[in-house]
Amino acid sequence: MRGKPPILLYDGVCVLCSRSVTFVLKHEREASIRFVAIQSEEGAAMAAAHGVDPEQPDTFLFVEDGRAHRKSSAVITLFAHLRPPWSFARALRFCPALLRDWLYDRVARNRYRLFGKREVCMAPTPELRERFALPASK
Repeated sequence: MRGKPPILLYDGVCVLCSRSVTFVLKHEREASIRFVAIQSEEGAAMAAAHGVDPEQPDTFLFVEDGRAHRKSSAVITLFAHLRPPWSFARALRFCPALLRDWLYDRVARNRYRLFGKREVCMAPTPELRERFALPASK
């Protein structure tokens, strides 16, 4: 697994998650992260392999060097791939994981109500298409 690009597994119908992908694309250091919607075949398999229910995802995963990070640890690991000043948020790793994950869980549990839900996953531009694994068109 080493040498492969990091993977961000996200809920493609969640507005907050889709906006997060757009944010990462805008602020990443290098164009190296691959984005996998949990609604895709690859995403559902990856989620299940890491103990996340693809039908009711409670977290996104950030997979780097073969290791899957969950919840707030995934967010912090992702920040390392962003340009400053966003990369400085990695300092959050010094906060207790119990507290970070408690806050993460509150947002995750209410994300559809607070931010909305789409009927379909966001469509990347043709230039970015190769970096995405999306559900097949119906």
